[in-house]
Amino acid sequence: MNFIKKKNNIFPFFFLCLLLISFKSVSLGKKTRVSQNPIVRRIIIGTDSLFYDLETATGPDIQATKPPFPSFTFPNRINSFYFEFETLDVLGKKTGFKYLLEGFDKTWSAWSPYNIKEYTNLKDGKYLFRARIRYPDDQVSTDFLFRFEILPPIYKTVYAYVVYFIFVLLFLWAISKYLTYQFAKERFSLEKIINERTNELIKEKHNLENLLVNVLPKDTVAELKTKGKAIKRKYNMVTVLFSDIQGFTKIAEHMNPETLIDELDLFFFRFDSVVEKYNIEKIKTIGDAYMCAGGIPDKNRTNPVEVVLAALEIRQYMKDLRIKAKETNKNFWDIRIGIHTGSVIAGVVGQKKLSYDIWGDTVNVASRMESSGEAAKINISGSTYKLVKDFFICEYRGKMPVKYKGEIDMYFVTGIRPELSVDLKGLPNKRFLTQIRLLRLADFEEAIVHRLEEELPANLYFHNVKHILNVSTQVELLGRAEGIDEEDMLLVKTAALLHDAGFLKVYDAHEEAGCELAQDMLPKFKYDEQQIEKICELIRSTKLPPEPGNLLEEIICDANLDYFGRVDFIPMTQNLFKELLERNKINSKGNWFNQQIEFVKAHDFFTKTGRLLRDVSKDEQIEKIKELSG
Repeated sequence: MNFIKKKNNIFPFFFLCLLLISFKSVSLGKKTRVSQNPIVRRIIIGTDSLFYDLETATGPDIQATKPPFPSFTFPNRINSFYFEFETLDVLGKKTGFKYLLEGFDKTWSAWSPYNIKEYTNLKDGKYLFRARIRYPDDQVSTDFLFRFEILPPIYKTVYAYVVYFIFVLLFLWAISKYLTYQFAKERFSLEKIINERTNELIKEKHNLENLLVNVLPKDTVAELKTKGKAIKRKYNMVTVLFSDIQGFTKIAEHMNPETLIDELDLFFFRFDSVVEKYNIEKIKTIGDAYMCAGGIPDKNRTNPVEVVLAALEIRQYMKDLRIKAKETNKNFWDIRIGIHTGSVIAGVVGQKKLSYDIWGDTVNVASRMESSGEAAKINISGSTYKLVKDFFICEYRGKMPVKYKGEIDMYFVTGIRPELSVDLKGLPNKRFLTQIRLLRLADFEEAIVHRLEEELPANLYFHNVKHILNVSTQVELLGRAEGIDEEDMLLVKTAALLHDAGFLKVYDAHEEAGCELAQDMLPKFKYDEQQIEKICELIRSTKLPPEPGNLLEEIICDANLDYFGRVDFIPMTQNLFKELLERNKINSKGNWFNQQIEFVKAHDFFTKTGRLLRDVSKDEQIEKIKELSG
């Protein structure tokens, strides 16, 4: 019994000791655990990669309790994390766990006995994982911290955005280029359509203008285009030609109408080409009558000769047809031609159907010349005869009474004068053409003088129209005295009219400007290229100091400085001084007079005639200059 009691006395003692130890242990453990961080047992990243293992000491040190806390960086493909924590149980009681993933969770999780937490499919960014442990005695540990960053995918990197930006720029550039291309393509298409339409309009306009030119003179067409109407003008010297088929009425009665019209059309087509060749204006056709006029709308002095030349060519054409008709035993037609020269009124009539026509007694007289003529002959009036007698052989045939005009002389033109024809074949030779050009020179002189009067500067006190006309007159005088032929006279007189015309454009180097003017104007007056080149050489030879290379150049140089030997030398010199002074070409009056004295001393006329025609000697001119300068 006592053993048993003893035993019973010992057991409580041991129980109390054990309880004290346990309480102490619990008390000590409580104090120790409160300050202890949660212990991470294992961290697994991705699906199966062990990042940290406490038991095997695998992985980095993540148990830092003071800053700076470690931070880890993971590629974008690692976006799942598995956390497992380890802590001691106390008397079989488990601790509680609480979690927060900053950057993912909004609030802390509730307390849970499970020490495992897994996050999957996290986005790129920076995260901070926090964990706490609550012990059975309600003590809470400090936070466990695990910082990590999931890198963005490669398509979210700065380099990727730079590439995206470049790509966007390239894309926008490509779109811009594409839109520009489409716009250019559309514009090209529209321009092509516009150009086609424009070309069609230009073509139609050109065809219309050609049609108008065939009906109306070019100048009249231009006037209608600019002003909407054409003014009627009076021309003092116009040569009118009428032609008519001999016995046309009887021919028409026995001839097929279509054949008749075809024959007439063939004749008139030939007539048109002839009158165009001689710069003659076709007026109209009435039945078998053909009417044209020279000297309109461009006034000229050569129109009587040119109209008679055209009449001779038309007559020859009809003569050739008659010969062929006789060879083939066909009927042939004879033509009468009448010509008269005088004044007319010319202009456009009609509002819708425009017609260019001429009126006046000259038209009536020309018609009477035709009706009073004979088949295959050219009947001209006395006024025309006076203008063409030096070119053609004319046979007087009497007078014809004309109402309000009295009796008018009539002549038959039989051909070109022998000395002016080629081998007496009825074709004009070189001399004939030169004679016409000399007539045409008067028209050119009128045109250039009118332009000089209108456009030359007013302060050209020496190189003015008067000086140019003086040189023109002097070259003709010197040329005739030196015995030059008519062709050379034509060239040197033309050059004289143009030698100072360059002042219309420039003052210095006016000779070259005069050559440009010659190349522009002279073709309109039937000068050929060879003649124009010779005229330009003559113009250039007048450049000071003169150095002529042939007789024609000597003539124009002497004519240009003719005033050196005239009594009006001093007034001319003073005019030149005034002209140069206003253009700052001279420094002082004294230097000018000294230059003139030296120039007069060195100068001499090149032609024999020029030296003979000198009125005042060099010594006298020099003395006059000295007196003027003193």
